[in-house]
Amino acid sequence: MRRGLSAILLAGALLFNCALSGAAPFTVQLGQDRVTFDTPPGFADTAAFGSPRLTELAENLADPSSRVLVFALSDSDARRFSGGDALDLRRYLLAVTPRAKERERMSAAEFGKLVDEIERNFDPAFASPEDYRVYMKGRQAGQSHLLDKLRREPQIISLLYGTQIPQPPSSFWREEKPPAYKLSTTTLALVGGRALYLFAFSAYDSPADVFWIRAITQSWVEQLQHLNK
Repeated sequence: MRRGLSAILLAGALLFNCALSGAAPFTVQLGQDRVTFDTPPGFADTAAFGSPRLTELAENLADPSSRVLVFALSDSDARRFSGGDALDLRRYLLAVTPRAKERERMSAAEFGKLVDEIERNFDPAFASPEDYRVYMKGRQAGQSHLLDKLRREPQIISLLYGTQIPQPPSSFWREEKPPAYKLSTTTLALVGGRALYLFAFSAYDSPADVFWIRAITQSWVEQLQHLNK
């Protein structure tokens, strides 16, 4: 019995270490092509855990019309999951592709039309606010609001969003909580002839979180472009 338990614990430890090691780039079959992915330092792809619970969580985070390609937890959350603790999900990454188009290659011209459709939904007079918190405080809680256009190139559009998290109303038994915010980036990129949506999420507690989400968004896109030249 003790030997069996030791073997189980050893196997779990080995799997956990593999997940946190950053491992090697991996490929995903999309139609007749393979697209190569990797996760940035500090993140582990949840596929390494082989957990139905994490698979379900990723699918709930994504749009139902999208196929999840990567759901990456921070190393700290990977440790929590391996220890049986609840996930913090302060920062995580997600990559998806539209199911209806996953078997089709997309030309640069077709991708350009897709980006044009996205940009038509923006207010032409939009300007990034100086203070993100003040801007979100004056808008409806629970909804994502555009904060900045991070990047616009022929094969990439990257946007920064912010959300004020709804808080329960104060009462005799419950003190009023201070406002809480989260950040996210949405990047649409043409990678390996496929339209990929890349998402980064972070709590917003300080300016360092803004710096982090901008940096991780840029580095992840550049990494995927390099791997799929």
